[in-house]
This record gives sequence, structure tokens and C-alpha cells, in this order.
Amino acid sequence: MATDLIEIETDQPSPEAIARAAGVIKRGGVAAIPTDALYSLVADPFNLHAVGRVFQAKGREIHRSLPLLVSDLVMAEELAAELSSRFFLLARRFWPGPLTLIVPASARVPLKVTGNTGRLALRQSRSAPVQALLEHLGQPLIATSANISGQPTCRSGIEVFGMMDGRIDLVLDGGHCPVGGPTTVDITEPYWRVIKEGLIPEKEIAESLKGA
Repeated sequence: MATDLIEIETDQPSPEAIARAAGVIKRGGVAAIPTDALYSLVADPFNLHAVGRVFQAKGREIHRSLPLLVSDLVMAEELAAELSSRFFLLARRFWPGPLTLIVPASARVPLKVTGNTGRLALRQSRSAPVQALLEHLGQPLIATSANISGQPTCRSGIEVFGMMDGRIDLVLDGGHCPVGGPTTVDITEPYWRVIKEGLIPEKEIAESLKGA
């Protein structure tokens, strides 16, 4: 498979580049795009062939879930079985931004996407390419780091292309992404916990959830 590379402006990606990426996703392909925290592989979570291609491209273990990007709280509500007060406290403060929230998945989400856990990681990004692509497609997108599992995270489109060439269909190259990934918080249990600390410090999460 030949991987295409298209340069974009991250603050104002061209409609042509977004349409090209959307076409890849509609066909069950996999693209890499810059977000506000890292480069991510994006694909259609409702297309099981596309889901399998993401696992294959990364060499990712199938019991690990795939995070999803959403355009707003309404889309998040459609994907979750239920959303707690903790979810809304954190989402209203930190979304859009580098915060991933783990919630119970609704029956609409393929079990394969959740890594057979029934839980789902959701994030709303402030990245213009992400927002444009979500708006163009009108659906959530798989969004997992654009690298081979166990390898360093890619910080530029050229790095992604070098690592993923032949594994994915398209790279939208917007130069360098900010250093640091999203913070991931599990709010499915009685006690919340930070699974991975990234650009948002755990103390800010704790302050937002004080008493919740």
C-alpha cells in the first residue's frame, strides 16, 4: 500500500485536504492527522474492517480499547451508556482539550472498539483539522496515537510517514504537534483515577472533582 502525504496548515486546513481524508475514512481506510496533543490515526469506529486495520497498522493488542474523538457533548452522550456528573464537570472545564475520559460504552459502539471491555475513551480536541473532519463526516472517529505500539510517539507528520509508510493510507502533515499527550481519567468506578497523566496535571483533575 502506498501512503500519501499532504501538507496542511494546522490552524486552517484546506477543504480539499479534509475532503481527501474524509474519503479515505468513508472507504474504510486509515489516515493520520495532527491533534492538539499528538498525531493520531483516525478511522471509522463503526466499520469493523477499518477497526481491524487500525489494530494491524499499530501492531496493537486486540484487548486494548481504541479512543474516540467527538465533536461535542451531544455526540459523547450518543456513544455512552450513561454519563456521570463527574463527566460533565471535567468535560465542561477541559473540553475541547487534551483530556480523555473513560465512560461505559453504549450498545451502539462495536465491542471490538472497546477492546471487549465495554468501556470507551472519549475526547474532544481543539485541533482545527480534527474539528473540520468531524464536521465533514458527522460521526465520531477512532483516534489512537500514530505510531507502532511500543515505539516512540511521533511529533511531526514526517515522523509519522517514516514510521507508518505502507501501513496506512494518508498522512496530513501539519508540522510539529505540542509536546505531551492527553491526560486519561477513568470515571467508570466509584472512585475516579488518572490512568495516564499528560498535559493536564492530576491536581487540576482533583480540584475539578472536589466533592464529586
